[in-house]
Amino acid sequence: MNSAFDLRIGESHIEVHKFRSGAIVFSALLALVIQAWLPLHFTRASLLDLPLLVTIYFGLSRRNPSTGLILGALIGLSQDSLSGPTVPLGLFGIAKTVIGYLASSIGARLDTEHPVARFAVTAGFFIVHQGIVAMTRRILLAQPEPWFNLHLFGAAFLNALFAVCLFLLLDRLRRPS
Repeated sequence: MNSAFDLRIGESHIEVHKFRSGAIVFSALLALVIQAWLPLHFTRASLLDLPLLVTIYFGLSRRNPSTGLILGALIGLSQDSLSGPTVPLGLFGIAKTVIGYLASSIGARLDTEHPVARFAVTAGFFIVHQGIVAMTRRILLAQPEPWFNLHLFGAAFLNALFAVCLFLLLDRLRRPS
């Protein structure tokens, strides 16, 4: 076979991770419960978006866009239903669906195992997520919502820093190859 026409010569293999049974469901449910409970007792905890971090992690690890899309939609709609009357049903569902798809698509092309890469990707996804939420509130709901401010970048930094530690814990849920 002529290797001049083989397009896979320089391609590197990126591993798709498998997880123990129930790990994804348990992690998502735990993140949703903590996200609903923690801000009631600690007001600063509302800066963290644990369901988003779980969506990003499993999207990057599973590397399947359809799985990431479905996981993001389910986690987002569950978060909407637990957020109370101030959050319309579907707001986080839309945003997390897009983020789940993007995380899975990027995870299939890049190796995101290094903590610096995880930090950068998570910070970027957090800003995109907040942009989608703001755009949805402005366009679909006609509610005033600020686009980008210093608070957003501080929250993105905090979530990305927390994500690096959380992702190391979630790595332990992987099934050995």
